[in-house]
Amino acid sequence: MNLQRSLLAAIAIALAGSSFAAKNPTSAEQVQRGRYLVRTSGCNDCHTPGYVQSGGQAEEKVWLTGDALGWKGPWGTTYPTNLRLLLNGMSEQQWLTHARTMQPRPPMPWFNVRAMNDDDLKAIYAFVKTLGPAGSPAPDYVPPGKDVAGPVVLFP
Repeated sequence: MNLQRSLLAAIAIALAGSSFAAKNPTSAEQVQRGRYLVRTSGCNDCHTPGYVQSGGQAEEKVWLTGDALGWKGPWGTTYPTNLRLLLNGMSEQQWLTHARTMQPRPPMPWFNVRAMNDDDLKAIYAFVKTLGPAGSPAPDYVPPGKDVAGPVVLFP
């Protein structure tokens, strides 16, 4: 009888564990999902120097290091944040809060980030954390009418 109970308990634990595993991917799977999301959601388009110009072939070692290419419009001139430095200083929970509440200046499509579910945001966080900190902070925001140093994309 004890053997039977032990066997049933072991089966119950194994089933519970497999259910947990199905809902909570391993960190390797989560990192791969994050890499996929960063690549397909347009993060690299602005936050990785030379990504668009290289047809998406920029080396992963420079992914998400921000860019000195400014985006100039009626709001002033903004620069893509170095996400590797930003996320390096955040816990996962801080990242989730930031992603849900940020509203940066254009052209950052913050509304797309807010539309992501927690699992996707956690996967992006896990991937960026595996990249580690790299690069320099992006240039500071420049208010409208002020001169900027360096190249810009001009919005009407």
